[in-house]
Amino acid sequence: MTTPFTVPTVDISAYVGAGTAEQRADTARAVDDACRQVGFIQVTGHGVPDDVVAGLAAAMDDFFALGLDAKLAARAPAGANRGYTAPRSESLSLSLGVESAARMNDFFEAFNVGASASDHPGLGLDPQTYAENLWPEVDGFRRRVQRYFGEAGRVARTLTRVFADALGLEPDFFGGYTDHSIDVLRMNNYALPPGTVDLDGDLTGMGEHTDFGIVTVLWADQVAGLQVLGSDGGWHDVSPADGALLVNLGDLTARWTNERWLSTLHRVKPPVVDGSICRRRSAAFFHDGNADAVITTLPGCSGPGEPELYAPTTVAHHIAAKLAGSRAGRLNPAAPREAARVLAARTSA
Repeated sequence: MTTPFTVPTVDISAYVGAGTAEQRADTARAVDDACRQVGFIQVTGHGVPDDVVAGLAAAMDDFFALGLDAKLAARAPAGANRGYTAPRSESLSLSLGVESAARMNDFFEAFNVGASASDHPGLGLDPQTYAENLWPEVDGFRRRVQRYFGEAGRVARTLTRVFADALGLEPDFFGGYTDHSIDVLRMNNYALPPGTVDLDGDLTGMGEHTDFGIVTVLWADQVAGLQVLGSDGGWHDVSPADGALLVNLGDLTARWTNERWLSTLHRVKPPVVDGSICRRRSAAFFHDGNADAVITTLPGCSGPGEPELYAPTTVAHHIAAKLAGSRAGRLNPAAPREAARVLAARTSA
């Protein structure tokens, strides 16, 4: 009998507060199970205040309510993963080296902020990889977004501490790979004026993809649209539980663990009701690691019968190849394993 697809719920409060060693061990085991079986987790007990989440949502509403010209004024220079992204200017499936049914079909619009070189003075970080942020002229936008950015970053770092325990690593293992992490908060909006897109059966809010880095912390409306690829080869609807943040692993963690843990394919297919797209908002915090960090298979994750599936790579090289697909429209040839899963899912759909 096939086990129904579910995203496990894990309370991480033992790592946020003063949990006992036994409570932390229970949490680490639950995270290990979720990462092996699904690659997505409903995380509760994260400690993000409600007013911070409400502030983020209000800031997004204020920005995306602007006219298109005002939003386009906040576009970043070419190659910088910052600022406004207009509808139909990206194709996430290309980040895996897979053609969409229609190139540049993803109709979401987004606004990105992230860690900048000026946040880490003296390190000589690449000013494009660690680009400076562009802040729109929206009252309170920067303050509200920065508050949430800080909280989401704390949750991501807490999770890597849980990961270290779950994988039997030193508690500060991930700290050496993330002390100047490429962290990006991408705020997405899926409501567009009538006539902007054709409401047909191939409508794609965000194409199938895996996330690029270590771990993603997602806040989202409880609106249908997010779909996760299950082990059965089918797509399953997922939305955040009350008070939860959705967490999923990125490619670098799959590489580290030799796919013992999953970087799970997902996409957004927002619902169309009475000829209109139901509005959906989400904000994904990507904790991607230091640009110069070298990712190799962790001890104990390869050996007899478990050959290493990936060659070593730097975070910067991996992220650049993925972004060249999604944002520059070039097929990424360096993701054959992920591309094979996309194609298998399309065949079984």
